[in-house]
Amino acid sequence: MKEQKGVGRMWSLYKMGGVTPAIASMLGSPNAQQMAFIRNANREQRKQSMLDIPLKELEIVVFDLETTGFNPNNGDEIISFGAVVVRGGEIIESESFYSLVNPKRLIPRAIVDLTGITNEMVQDAPDLMEVLHDFMAFVGRRLLVAHASGHDKQFLNAALWRTSKVSLNHRVLDTMMIAKWLEPGLESYSLDDLLIKHGIPITERHHALQDSLMTAELWHVYLRRIVERNIITLGDMYAYLSKH
Repeated sequence: MKEQKGVGRMWSLYKMGGVTPAIASMLGSPNAQQMAFIRNANREQRKQSMLDIPLKELEIVVFDLETTGFNPNNGDEIISFGAVVVRGGEIIESESFYSLVNPKRLIPRAIVDLTGITNEMVQDAPDLMEVLHDFMAFVGRRLLVAHASGHDKQFLNAALWRTSKVSLNHRVLDTMMIAKWLEPGLESYSLDDLLIKHGIPITERHHALQDSLMTAELWHVYLRRIVERNIITLGDMYAYLSKH
């Protein structure tokens, strides 16, 4: 009993950031190795710089999250992750990621109607820690891209902090911000309107993987325009965006 209490205290310390992943992984918690992996992957991300990589050679992950609402600090949860790799401007559909998540709360009717994800569909889905681990393993050290990324970054950061006491170190490019730079003055920068404008077929909206694939198509359109402006590297693009 005393040994179990000791492990419990150590595990509580780990959750508060006071024990290293290596020690935590030996404590026997089913989530220990997943937490250690996430913390280590996030730490490794800080060590690399991709600013000098030509945009046409950049390997990215376009991603999307579906959630129960809009506020992760007020009980809303992620209910699905979707992502696809884009390598050298080419969308690699065979390298994609999709998973439902058990939010351990009821999904509001409005969200069920919007996403098609029901409470029955998620009741046997893996929990957040497991899916977050698999998603971060899929992403690796790649650049992240999302449309209207503020929502996704907010939930991803909240999930990383709650499970592993780390914040997202990956760079995230927002195709909405890029659209506003390349196409100023549009009435709407919603994903639907930009897809229609560029003749990109709309498949299944508010499905995390399908939204990721459509956003990847939009990135492909914008990448060509960016390179035509003689903006060669990611660093060049960040420098240009900071002035506009």
